[in-house]
Amino acid sequence: MEAGGVADSFLSGACVLFTLGMFSTGLSDLRHMQRTRSVDSIQFLPFLTTDVNNLGWLSYGVLKGDGTLIIVNTVGAVLQTLYILAYLHYSPQKHAVLLQTAALLGVLLVGYGYFWLLVPDLEARLQQLGLFCSVFTISMYLSPLADLAKIIQTKSTQRLSFSLTIATLLSSTSWSIYGFRLRDPYITVPNLPGILTSLIRLGLFCKYPPEHDRKYRLLQT
Repeated sequence: MEAGGVADSFLSGACVLFTLGMFSTGLSDLRHMQRTRSVDSIQFLPFLTTDVNNLGWLSYGVLKGDGTLIIVNTVGAVLQTLYILAYLHYSPQKHAVLLQTAALLGVLLVGYGYFWLLVPDLEARLQQLGLFCSVFTISMYLSPLADLAKIIQTKSTQRLSFSLTIATLLSSTSWSIYGFRLRDPYITVPNLPGILTSLIRLGLFCKYPPEHDRKYRLLQT
């Protein structure tokens, strides 16, 4: 096998490994729900939006014939669906959860109808679907920035997951390089904000380490 082929295989494997590692961080929430039989402070929307994001990229991967995208997003969609079902099972507000799920799935179905029925040209469909997935992924990566003010105000990173931050940094970096190798801006560009937001969160962990959290909470009591 040529050096380029080895590098591509290694990069593809890194994308799969790091992204599945990022998705699997939700298993701790799943165990928490099973142990406490409640959803406590676990947020539902990230599970739902990640599931929709996985399904969108899965469609892009199928249309593009990219096995790496297909594998990662198939497993990701299964995991996120599992988290959603567990949340629905343990949540006391099942009606609200079902409404959010139905609304976002409705948007997804409308999108599928548009791309697969109203855009017959395969190349145009691929470009438009790639743009849609890119914008959706960028919005997901940037949405947690709204919590930064709260973190700085409380001087606490308790709201952040260090393992998820590392997994997101590794995953975003590998996908950015993967997209660059494929000359696919729809893969490269949306993962750059993931790198940026992960570095910002790591900076907050350095500035407000767990030991600082405990000292700050003691001063507040």
